[in-house]
Amino acid sequence: METLTVDLGDRAYPIHIGPGLLDRADLVLPHLVQKRVAIVTNTTVGPLYLARLRQTLADAGVAAEAVVLPDGEEFKNWETLNLIFDDLLTHRAERKTTLIALGGGVIGDLTGFAAASYQRGVPFIQVPTTLLAQVDSSVGGKTGINHPLGKNMIGAFYQPQLVLADTETLNTLPDRELSAGLAEVIKYGLIRDLPFLEWLEANMEKLMARDTQALTYAIRRSCENKAEVVAADEKESGQRALLNLGHTFGHAIETGMGYGNWLHGEGVSAGTLLAADLSRRLGYLSQADVERMAALFRRAGLPVLAPNLGEAAYMDYMGLDKKVEGGKIRFVLLRKLGEAFVAALKDEGEQAALQATLNEAVDRG
Repeated sequence: METLTVDLGDRAYPIHIGPGLLDRADLVLPHLVQKRVAIVTNTTVGPLYLARLRQTLADAGVAAEAVVLPDGEEFKNWETLNLIFDDLLTHRAERKTTLIALGGGVIGDLTGFAAASYQRGVPFIQVPTTLLAQVDSSVGGKTGINHPLGKNMIGAFYQPQLVLADTETLNTLPDRELSAGLAEVIKYGLIRDLPFLEWLEANMEKLMARDTQALTYAIRRSCENKAEVVAADEKESGQRALLNLGHTFGHAIETGMGYGNWLHGEGVSAGTLLAADLSRRLGYLSQADVERMAALFRRAGLPVLAPNLGEAAYMDYMGLDKKVEGGKIRFVLLRKLGEAFVAALKDEGEQAALQATLNEAVDRG
């Protein structure tokens, strides 16, 4: 097991990464204020891991209720969130009852938002079971739900007490979900860690083959990068926005195609290539850089062409992006591989570059 810390002063918390952690009650007990928890999971993860986690806790004298939700991005909404509240109230959960998110990013976001809201805030723990959740969404305290007009538009910054990433849960992860997680892993190399990007280029086949050592290294390095950024900018007032490389375009893809049709990581992959194309048109990246990025995403089993939603639809969806400031969309761009920055488009020439990207760098087949 490896342990990292998200350094947020008196709200700091550990990230434990390794095999067999679902059996480690000793890692959970120090973070419980009472020996009562509510485990939130879904219909896919629950049959695989819920009984095991409940038994681990029961053996340590912890009573665990279970809330089993439907699975899918399309259920990340008010109605599903209310199912959590219904269960907590029915079972008279208290302010010291800890919520445990057992699942991927959707479960983590829903559970975190429920924890931030129930009785104005109860503790919660992240137990991510997908690669995407282990390297990204479980760390940093972003919680929330989708709205029909925009992804993740309703939520709260609310940090967990603990992140428990059991790498053995990746053994049951579908190939498509593994690839989706790799999109976020690649992101860290592109925005701030060129040596990691080069390591990914050398080891992508090992990751795709689920080599334990390679996956553990990729998870740890990703979490190290995210933990550093979150510690420096918890509420995304500055550099944390860099973690959204590809997300402005990607969220538009997810919303425009209908939640759940494109996985989050698939949207991020195609969206990152749109950001790369725009960076090239603005004079930062070379065509060779863009092709190098596309080759890596392709090797990870990810889409590199964004759907052709139409320029107007992209602009409409991106206008609801959380980085919009003063009515202007701010994009995460690449100055070079391994160095990202945030900028609004300054003039008609740069706006024309965006229009060209949205019309020419999408799937025109």
